[in-house]
Amino acid sequence: MGLSKTKTMRVHIRQQILKEMLFQIQKAINGKNDVIFKILLAILAGGHILLEDMPGVGKTTLALAISKTLALSCKRIQFTPDVLPTDVTGFTMYQKQTDKFVFKKGSAFCNLLLADEINRTSSKTQSALLELMEEGAVTMDGVTYELPKPNIVIATQNPITCVGTQRLPESQMDRFLVRLSLGYPAPEHEIALLKARQNANPLDEIEQVATAEELLAIRHEVEEIYIDDSIYQYIVNLTQETRNHPQIRLGISPRGSLALMQMSKACAYAQGRDYLLPDDIAFVCADVFCHRMILYGTDDSSAQAQNIVQEILRSVPVPEAKG
Repeated sequence: MGLSKTKTMRVHIRQQILKEMLFQIQKAINGKNDVIFKILLAILAGGHILLEDMPGVGKTTLALAISKTLALSCKRIQFTPDVLPTDVTGFTMYQKQTDKFVFKKGSAFCNLLLADEINRTSSKTQSALLELMEEGAVTMDGVTYELPKPNIVIATQNPITCVGTQRLPESQMDRFLVRLSLGYPAPEHEIALLKARQNANPLDEIEQVATAEELLAIRHEVEEIYIDDSIYQYIVNLTQETRNHPQIRLGISPRGSLALMQMSKACAYAQGRDYLLPDDIAFVCADVFCHRMILYGTDDSSAQAQNIVQEILRSVPVPEAKG
């Protein structure tokens, strides 16, 4: 009985934390509740986020708002063609006073890194970012330096129609747990933004909700979400369908299957459950799958990929999972 009460109280507390985080972030970003919620799910799942948007829609503001709600150290790096890998990872330099080489940390050494306009920089710099996203560490001159935990990358990229952009390689796209888009605000929300910015900065009003340590504890609880065997099979059936679909040239890899599982577990956790349901998977499936799929005969495939994922969700039988 005591364990049950403790568990119930813990569920209540974590739901309140998420609600309060949403409330605080909404002070700075109006009318984007669904996107903010999914970004928080990705953070709970321990993944990195790719935001694909035009400049000026609030991506930087969103990252700063998240860092303030969780008291995370936050850095921003503007990716341009002249940014070097060492700007991200750091570098060693000779110190004459001590006659030793000293490591100078790069922008990656923080809890939350906002990598702005990632698809404008060189392949070498993108590769440097790729390593730290995958390994959670930077290796320099044979020495490995662990990044602070939690370590979250929120990367933004402009649409490929913008000047100076290039496509990210598939290997790097696959490292992002989800791809999301804020989009332009509705007129009423843009009016609210203008009024809020007239005499103050909404970021100054955001209050801390939790700590980095509490976030790590929540991530541990997300990992313990129960998954029935039928749900495992459902996830595999969805990924298999992408590999056999006539419009998809490159389907979802096993890494994509793992990403769908992790994101879905975070969704279940946010709903106050300790078990996974098919609805959790359907809610996040397109956000996990679309940027990982390569379609035949199209350059800008975002909308088409969304339609294909919805078609797959309708065609694959949904199991009756046991909680």
